[in-house]
Amino acid sequence: MRIILYSGKGGVGKTSISAASGLEAARRGYKTLVMSVDPAHSLSDAFDLEKDLMDHEAGRLVNVAKNLWIQEVDVLEEISRHWNSVYSYVAALLNVSGLEQTLAEELAIFPGMEEVSSLLYVNQYVREKSFDVVILDCAPTGESLRFVSIPTTLEWYMSKIFKLERRVASVVRPMVHSFVGVPLPEEQYFKNLEELHRKLSGIDKLMADPKITTVRLVTNPEKVVLKETQRAFTYFCLYGLTVDAVIINRILPEAVSDQFFTAWKTTQERWIRRVEEFFSPVPVWRVPMFRDEVLGVERLKRLGRALYGSSDPAKRYFDQAPYSFRKVSGDYHLHLRLPFVQAEHVDLYKKLDELVIRVGGYKRHIALPQRVAHCEPESACVKDGELVVVMRRNNAQRETKQPKVASRTPE
Repeated sequence: MRIILYSGKGGVGKTSISAASGLEAARRGYKTLVMSVDPAHSLSDAFDLEKDLMDHEAGRLVNVAKNLWIQEVDVLEEISRHWNSVYSYVAALLNVSGLEQTLAEELAIFPGMEEVSSLLYVNQYVREKSFDVVILDCAPTGESLRFVSIPTTLEWYMSKIFKLERRVASVVRPMVHSFVGVPLPEEQYFKNLEELHRKLSGIDKLMADPKITTVRLVTNPEKVVLKETQRAFTYFCLYGLTVDAVIINRILPEAVSDQFFTAWKTTQERWIRRVEEFFSPVPVWRVPMFRDEVLGVERLKRLGRALYGSSDPAKRYFDQAPYSFRKVSGDYHLHLRLPFVQAEHVDLYKKLDELVIRVGGYKRHIALPQRVAHCEPESACVKDGELVVVMRRNNAQRETKQPKVASRTPE
């Protein structure tokens, strides 16, 4: 089975690219699903489907062509299926804080519900072998990163906090409610989270396996968009996902010769060269701008042919692991791919059996193998798009201070 995420800055055309990729995969005989992970769904609009049909089929699989289905996850429908106890508790807590009941219920749909619901479906389809190819039309970059980080975050919460929180709540619930009237989560709340965790089991390994899951970044040949694409590439590497292609969309065709577009074409050519330099050796694909908006099956098919030609959209085009461990002279070296990052942007420290790496506003917990968990970070450097952390054996299991990150390879 193949899972392919299409991500990028808002407005670059990733929904059209996702839909066209789904049609091209289905044409080749793959049983294919294109799922919208963006809360502001536009997948049905790309296929130019009737609104009444999508309202009736909200959240369900909709067959749009031979071998091809689409799905736009409906968070209100998913609350009743997976989130009822969690949603009810959050709504009650907001209501006690002074918010009117209706507003409290609206605000109780907190960020992450839709992403987790989508991951539940992905895991279900993988276990049931429902599809050959699952294409995820992701939200703009920030929300996409939240989507891919949820499995790691949930696993950390369940292993480090959940059991303690459950025990504490069962003891103090009666006292807190009697004295201050603030509700604490009931046992059903914890059972709900436990069931969600069970259904999501294994999704983290699935998403990080480059033989199954890869990311394709969609960008436009413009400076602002390219900067966002660079950041997305770095953070997907940080979360352990493999980017197997970068797609430059909406390139002015050679046939456009009007003087008005001369400067635009020069600018685009400059940024296209920069894209190929930045992301090498990851493949970079070019897609021309079409004469009109790409809506409906026939136009999406043309886009798919322009993008893939004779290539198979389900194929893996780059599968280098984003990080690896190597043993060097008795020490362990962690090599983490972090393109475009300077040494001064990286913070890291070890806590118990985890290495915590922070780049900007994003943090990643890397679970260390048993042998490496007995080591402490001795030094670190950034060179050629890689963060190299030297882990030296130390029997003391404690939180360490951040090692200085250098810009050259440690001796």
